[in-house]
Amino acid sequence: MGGAELLSWGRLCVAALEQRRTEIDALNVFPVPDSDTGTNLLATMRAAVAEAQRPASGADGDRGRPAAHPVAAALARGATAGARGNSGIIVSQVLRGIADATVDTGLTEQTYRAALARAAALVRGSLSDPVEGTILTVLDRAGAAAHRCAEPGLAAVVRAGADAAARALEDTRDQLAVLREAGVVDAGARGLLVLLDGLVTVVTGETPVRAEYRAAEPRLPSARPETAPRYEVMYRIDGARADLAAELRSRLAALGDSVVVAADGAGGWSAHVHCADAGAAVEAGLAVGRPVAIRIEHLIEAPGHGDGATAGHSRPRAGGAVVTEVCDAADSRQVHDRAARQISGRLGEPADRGVLAVASGAGAAALFEAAGAVVLNAGQTLESAVLLAAIRQLPHREVLVLPNGALPAHELVAVGAAARDARRDVLLLPSASMVQGLAALAVHDRARIAVDDAFTMSEAAASTRWGALRRARGRALTMVGTCAPGDGLGLVGHDVVVIDRDTRAAGQTLLDRMLGLGGELVTLLVGAAAPDGLADDLARHIGDEFPGVEVTVYAGGQQGDLIQIGVE
Repeated sequence: MGGAELLSWGRLCVAALEQRRTEIDALNVFPVPDSDTGTNLLATMRAAVAEAQRPASGADGDRGRPAAHPVAAALARGATAGARGNSGIIVSQVLRGIADATVDTGLTEQTYRAALARAAALVRGSLSDPVEGTILTVLDRAGAAAHRCAEPGLAAVVRAGADAAARALEDTRDQLAVLREAGVVDAGARGLLVLLDGLVTVVTGETPVRAEYRAAEPRLPSARPETAPRYEVMYRIDGARADLAAELRSRLAALGDSVVVAADGAGGWSAHVHCADAGAAVEAGLAVGRPVAIRIEHLIEAPGHGDGATAGHSRPRAGGAVVTEVCDAADSRQVHDRAARQISGRLGEPADRGVLAVASGAGAAALFEAAGAVVLNAGQTLESAVLLAAIRQLPHREVLVLPNGALPAHELVAVGAAARDARRDVLLLPSASMVQGLAALAVHDRARIAVDDAFTMSEAAASTRWGALRRARGRALTMVGTCAPGDGLGLVGHDVVVIDRDTRAAGQTLLDRMLGLGGELVTLLVGAAAPDGLADDLARHIGDEFPGVEVTVYAGGQQGDLIQIGVE
């Protein structure tokens, strides 16, 4: 089995995960019941295939066909770099196992046995706390069955491994208490079976028939004391020393759980942790290298929690101030002075707590200002020194910052660390967009203590799904295909999920997908370059297709996004 077949396998896995994503998401109760394992595995395999399809990824083999190892190595690199969730990183190590086993030859019955054994060792070595009854156990059972298979030929071995994985998957329901209570099999292991079955299909031409697994039983949330919000933190470290992986794994294990630190076999690592202190998790990466592609997402750890704080937008309150863009300053001293001049004289008496919101566009800035925030209008770009200067100029003892996606996480960590001192506590809230920031500001209440206020605002931001409608500026490869200049692009978060030559059609499809998951309130923040009537068309579409959903349209004036969408 050569590189062409391995690439076909990767593409088949993507197609199969697209069909099974909803089923796998519904099984997801461990380690966190956030219903995204299928989505994460799909994104991971899409990244793997995208890397393997690059012209430089596959070396020529016999008769011009790509050799197995370069394609397998590219799949592993792409999966590790684009991994989502701990399940995604674990699957990347399965791909790396295949890459390591095919260095000198193609995928044969012997190298496949070696690949599964190598993958199992890599997965266990990447975890700080391996848990049985999960994808680990299923991978072990698949490898053992492949090793025991006496029938000759690759077809027999891959079939034996997949069938053993299917039987082991059934057993996970009784091996792990949380799965037993929910009455489900392990979601990550179900995803692994999709990959193993895909290999059976490519090798034998036959598709195994498996059971359709039902979702977890809905349960009422049990009463529990409020705790600090927890986050899923992921990032990649390129070119770090291999001997520091254990150090990073130990640092992350001290901060939280679900720790995975895995290598791609080409000098890069991916790190994953669930923890309460996202900044400390990023700083752990800084101690061993330079984290890139940082992703920080709020974890909703139990059904029914996290949606009580979004009771609709409150009426705007007076008392804000605007800090205009100062990104052209020559150095930090100039930045500090200009921010000071712009804030001084525009705030009233010092208060215990203030909110600083980053905004792009005059209309959006006015919305945040009317709701009582000090606004840093960043245009299209923002320097961390500007944000730091604005925080330092606020007269409040407690400062809540809504970055609204203007800076990457590692820069926010540095700003937060530099801004805190003996007289000021600074909390940077997880708002990745302006619509999330508006939702958070709507539930801001100075009467609460700072931690409770920050928690409630963070919950409101996290409970707001956000997306954007844009126009493609050039030809590019996305997770849903290649876009051309001028195409309408629909994004959920930072991921392109819709491409359409008709921008309005792209916006309608994007809304269909976002509201297909439910929603009661949609906020449309209209950008400076939005065509006339676009927002009205989208609002009418919501009214026609989703009656009862409330729609609010604001003129944001932001650059880049034609429409920014928030769904609560």
